[in-house]
Formats: sequence, structure tokens, C-alpha cells
Amino acid sequence: MLLKRDIELAYQAQHEQVEIRHGLIERQFMRQFTPTGKHIEVISGIRRCGKSTLMKQLIHTRYQKIAYFNFEDARVYGFEINDFPKLDEVIDKDIEAYFFDEIQNVPDWEIFIRQLHDRGEKVFLTGSNATLLSKDLGTRLTGRHIRHELFPFSFEEFLTYKQIGNTIDSFNLFLLQGGFPEYLKTPQPEVLQNLLRDVVFRDIAIRYNIRNTSSLMDICLYLLSNIGKEISFNNLRKTFSVGSTNTVSDYLSWLADAYLMFFLPRFSWSVRSIAANPRKVYAIDNGLVNANTLSFSADRGRMLENVVYQHLRRRGFDLYYFRENRECDFVVFGQKKCIQLIQVCEVLDQDTLKREVEGLQEAMKYFKMTEGYILTIDQKDSLEIEGLNIRVLPVFEFITMK
Repeated sequence: MLLKRDIELAYQAQHEQVEIRHGLIERQFMRQFTPTGKHIEVISGIRRCGKSTLMKQLIHTRYQKIAYFNFEDARVYGFEINDFPKLDEVIDKDIEAYFFDEIQNVPDWEIFIRQLHDRGEKVFLTGSNATLLSKDLGTRLTGRHIRHELFPFSFEEFLTYKQIGNTIDSFNLFLLQGGFPEYLKTPQPEVLQNLLRDVVFRDIAIRYNIRNTSSLMDICLYLLSNIGKEISFNNLRKTFSVGSTNTVSDYLSWLADAYLMFFLPRFSWSVRSIAANPRKVYAIDNGLVNANTLSFSADRGRMLENVVYQHLRRRGFDLYYFRENRECDFVVFGQKKCIQLIQVCEVLDQDTLKREVEGLQEAMKYFKMTEGYILTIDQKDSLEIEGLNIRVLPVFEFITMK
């Protein structure tokens, strides 16, 4: 429980920071975003990806009188549900919209948000955990909220931030550094190493009362070192001597909830088959991977694959990989049907041509698609095989296509 005076001082100090306008890079999110009436707008994403900055952009472009409060502020550590009435007293009247950052830090926060909603207030929330927000919103705010996801800078946002053009050299830099804004200011690996520790220990271990934190971190580092590869609960259990596959399943679920790792299912029309098959692992950001692993930077093929996954995930598609006799890296679903098939490799040459083409061909025939993509570091070509059109494009061109 906090004193009202302490809450008021933190509130005033935070508002001064919100007024700062310089140095804000417009996020692509803003281009298509329109507030939806009185629905609660929920923006979730990994720590330090720019959620607070996005809130500032929303405030500066759409509202005059707002209330803003960040629950990550150390000055309000220990904020409880009983402190919300004090915060409500501190906030001015005639507010157009309420903005609350990292609200999942306060147990039972949704009770107060429900009260604001019932009063007819417009509310924006951010949080770093997908499941906690979803669970809490689903309990008391079903049908009253709209969900959005925010990721680190895309390649286009990276170019804007760096003030450089769309070239292969720029893309190679993005491939190495990724898109976390704080890291791009001063590319020190410690920034992303500390971020990883914060996510693993603060967002997962403390929240879920995990005692064996070394196993959790070891599994996380292993996954970061094996981007683009298949993983299974049982193999991880054996490798790291974890008690049960259920424990491994929980670990991976929590890593995904914190937006650190993603797990791509193998395509099947059977839900049971999807659940039973191994998944491929991808990470939120290449810079985070490079800063926390020793050998990954040499494998540019998997770095490319990770960037393509991030691009497709950012656009909100349903994604799978395909494997029958051969493998296709990405099956992209939109409106409940296959809309794109994509292979990714660093270089398409005589050593890789047969494997990449045959995997894509098999998937194209399976889904009755006449066009597919092979994405490489810098090649551009077109192939026609058995009436199927295969477009070969550099990844940096594909991910910036309109």
C-alpha cells in the first residue's frame, strides 16, 4: 500500500516525461491504427520494444487531456489494488483517455479497469505478458477490449531510425543488430544481455515461482542457439535433466507468453497431429540472439529465416512449416486458406537448388498454389518448373514490399 502523496509525485513526474516529443520514430502500427469507440485497447509485446513510446505517439497525435501512469516505475513499487482509488483522486477530471503502462504488475488490476470502462472512459493498456493480459481481460472484460501486438523495429523502422537507405548493406546491419530501440542507440551487447535476464528472471521465474532458474536460462540459451530448428519437449527434458515434459512445456509456454521465443507448428489438417509434431523455434529479434549466443552469427541462413518469421508474425498471419517428403519453411494462412509459400536460404546455388525447389514444389502441389517464393540474401531470379512459378527475391526486398 502506498501513500497518496507518493502516487501523486510519481504521476506528475511521469506526465512531464510524456510531454517530451523529440526523438520519437513513428511506428508502422500508427499508420493503420484507429481507436475503436469505448473499447479498451490492449498493446502487448516484449520488454523494451517501444510500447511506452507508442503510447506517447498516441497521446501526442490524438488526445489533449489524458491520464498516464507507468506501473514499472520504482517509485510506486508495491502498488496494490487498494491504491487505485488514490490514483483516481490524483487524476484530473474531464480526461479524454487513460493510458496505463505494464499494468499486469498489479494483482487484480482488471477490477479498476472494469470500473473505468463502466464509467464510459477510453482506456489504453500495455503489458509484457500475453497470457496474463488475456486471462485477466477474459475474466472480467470479455467483449470489451481489442488486442494489438507490438514488436521491436521492423526493417523499415530500422532504416528510418538509422536514416539510411534500403540497401543490402543496410539489411546486413539489421540482420546483425535487430530492432530494439535502446540497443540501437549505443550497440552494447550488455543492453540485450540484461534484457534477456530481465525477461527470464523477472517476467518468468519470479512470476511463476520457478526455483530451478538455471535450467530455465539454459533452455532459453539453447533455443536461441538453435533458431529455425525443430525442438521437442522430450528431447529438451533429457538434455537438461528436467523433471517432466510438462515442466518443459510450461517453460516454453512462458517464454512465448513473454514474447521472447515463438514456436512454429508443422502444418496438418488434424489438430491432434499439430499438437504431437515437433515445432520449429524462432526468436523475437536477431540482435538479442547475437548478443546472447556464441556461434549463431556465422549461420546467416538461419538469421535470414528468423527475420522472415518476424516479418510474417508482425503482419498477423497464421504460420506453419510444411513437411511430407520434403520441407517448406513457411506456409502462410490468411482468411483460413493458404496465401503464400516461402523457402529461405542464404544462397541459391547448385548445392541448394534441388533441396529448396523440391520442398517448395511439393508444398505448392499440396496446397494447389501456382506461385511460391525462395528468399535469399541478395539474389533475384524467376523459375518456371512444371507450370509452377517460383520467384527468387532478396529478403530485404520481400519484407519491404507493399
